[in-house]
Amino acid sequence: MTGGSRQTLILFIVLTVMGAGWGLTQPLAKIAVSEGYRHFGLIFWQLAIGALVMGMLQALRRRPFRWDSAALRIYLIIALIGTVIPNSTSYEAIRHLPSGLISILLALVPMFAFPIALGLGNERFAFTRFLGLCFGLVGVLLIVGPEASLPDRAMVLFVPIALVAPFFYGLEGNVVAKWGTAGLDPAEVLFGASLVGACLALPLALATGQFIDPRPPWGAPDWALIAASLIHVAVYTAYVWMVGRAGPVFAVQVSYLVTGFGVIWAMLILGESYSGWVWAAMAVMALGMFLVQPRPTPKALAAAGETGEVP
Repeated sequence: MTGGSRQTLILFIVLTVMGAGWGLTQPLAKIAVSEGYRHFGLIFWQLAIGALVMGMLQALRRRPFRWDSAALRIYLIIALIGTVIPNSTSYEAIRHLPSGLISILLALVPMFAFPIALGLGNERFAFTRFLGLCFGLVGVLLIVGPEASLPDRAMVLFVPIALVAPFFYGLEGNVVAKWGTAGLDPAEVLFGASLVGACLALPLALATGQFIDPRPPWGAPDWALIAASLIHVAVYTAYVWMVGRAGPVFAVQVSYLVTGFGVIWAMLILGESYSGWVWAAMAVMALGMFLVQPRPTPKALAAAGETGEVP
């Protein structure tokens, strides 16, 4: 095996592990809300655990924490649109919807990102990507339209709530692309946003009676929350490494794996099953994701060919 082939194989293995890890966080979230824990309490501990782990990583990197106004503004924006708002709706939606369905709807992130990018001037209109957006809409209609699509028709009411998270994730990427991160690297942004987000979520959890007492004994929801938080930090770090090694166009392909693994984990761990309409929606959304994903430029392809880092 040549050096380039070996690097490509390693990248695909890491990409698969990332997809499996992120996909696992959805059934873990389902377990976390299974005994009454609510969103603000879960978000606080998710961010607090993330801040603790990232803080140790930053200490090992010997990177000082920036407190200037530009950095704090970035932390606040990313905390709100990247975690506090979307995770609040995700935890509420997953209380009522199958975990696998949430994973399928998360495939809409790049489809939401495209029209937002057009509005902010980050992208130019492309018919193929618009077609991908249309396929995403068809996928949603296949889920909410037919009578036999969901185990309970009352679940349809929570599908719009589940769509809030992919919208904000699409917005987050565009905000970063448009205005940058004030010179902060991704690890610094994740640490600062986790710290600020935890400070925002704590009073919300206390005021709403959703604070989770961390004292043992711990049950399945507690372990699920801890596991999901640690997985998120590990996979995010791997994603940052992947972007640096293979570029964002290759790294973003993890979206397919997150959806696929999310459905598989939900079937294996939670015993979920889905109607033919949901499987059809998943297939249509996968096609939409393929069409709407950004394509590498000739310059990027040339650079990748020189380094052998992208197949």
